[in-house]
Amino acid sequence: MILTSILAFIFAVGLLVTIHEFGHYIIGRYCGMKVLKFSVGFGKSIYSKKVGKDQTEYRLSMIPLGGYVQFLDGRNGSIDPKDEGRAFDQRPIRSRVAVLLAGPIFNFLFAIFAYFVIFSNGIMTIKPVIGEVENNSYAAEAGLNYGDRILKIEGQIINDWEDAISEILMTVTKKQEINFQIETQEKSNKIINMIIQGDSSSLTVPGELFKGLGFYPWQPPALIGEVLLGGAADKGGLLKGDRIISIDDQKVKSFLELRAIIESKPRQLVSMRYMRDNFDYVVDIRLGQTDETDPKGILGVAAGGNYEDFWYLNRLDPIDAFAESIKETWASASFTVIMFTNMLTGNVSSKNISGPFSIAKYAGISADAGLNQFLKFLALISISLGVINLMPIPMLDGGQIVYQTLEWIKGSPLSIRFQLLGQQFGIMILFLLMGIAFYNDLFN
Repeated sequence: MILTSILAFIFAVGLLVTIHEFGHYIIGRYCGMKVLKFSVGFGKSIYSKKVGKDQTEYRLSMIPLGGYVQFLDGRNGSIDPKDEGRAFDQRPIRSRVAVLLAGPIFNFLFAIFAYFVIFSNGIMTIKPVIGEVENNSYAAEAGLNYGDRILKIEGQIINDWEDAISEILMTVTKKQEINFQIETQEKSNKIINMIIQGDSSSLTVPGELFKGLGFYPWQPPALIGEVLLGGAADKGGLLKGDRIISIDDQKVKSFLELRAIIESKPRQLVSMRYMRDNFDYVVDIRLGQTDETDPKGILGVAAGGNYEDFWYLNRLDPIDAFAESIKETWASASFTVIMFTNMLTGNVSSKNISGPFSIAKYAGISADAGLNQFLKFLALISISLGVINLMPIPMLDGGQIVYQTLEWIKGSPLSIRFQLLGQQFGIMILFLLMGIAFYNDLFN
């Protein structure tokens, strides 16, 4: 798993940064700028070759975590008379801005492509149906019940749990009340207003939203469909149709949660509470174990039940897939901007800033889950990369665009001193963000 995470992380960062830099490169050439180098990776060159009339050096470098493009620039030294007018700083401001915008735009274009492949392939989507509702919670007080399906939140149509989570998070950053339109199991519609007390920013801490609100998305319950002959469950007397309630007094809400708990307890003796024919039973079971290289606990059961009403295959024709891809990219980018803006005001927890370890972890998880999930991960990271680079921080594309805009307003280049001060400020902000990201990684 660790090796998968590392390889998936390297591939993801290398691919997405290279796409970003290729955007700068291709638009720079289109705008008449001379490209000195285009490198995939950083550091020492492994392979390089000079091509074309400009003798652009294309490099493959040792550190595969990104890449860069280097334009001819008069600020870095004298310019050969034959290249006069082709340096980055000698091109019109509109051309420079186009080059700076191209990197983030190419990240967004990649996200559209990734979502297009996902929607064309089809992706299993869980309907926004309420699972467990905890007693004495905001959800219970508002009147949410197991099996209720969310139709709208704050008037916005909700198609799946991703829609629901995004809308809930954006709502709690603005007010203390969430408006739900739901369909009950009896197929009747009703409006529910959930009132949040206290500091709602605590709900934006990763992993705390549903715990804080007191309800969870529906998942297949821990219902046994098959029992492996001679396995731990068989030896413990479990039967098809039994529903696991808890393990070592840890409540089990779904079959996925059951599997996670079991895998964390290889060869351990556990106390398992289960329900059979409306009666509770408790049994001690010695779990099995997978191979020694990556030991995980085994119970020896398969999930039971038919839950086709709770999920669907979201597969679209090419035209609809393309339209939905643009919509999804715009929604994700907007959500990222809103969440980051609210972090600055304190309405959203800064714990949402992820560092390389968290990103690597999710890269490995998504890679193990299959092509669609990995593409989805790449799309989200690509969108984040695009949004972050548009931030008005001098070291980033957005900050450079601000410089170019100020030069256009001023009518002449900005002073070197002003640009250096801006760069120092930008470095300070980036180190602050990196510090928060690393702290979050270590804390988690």
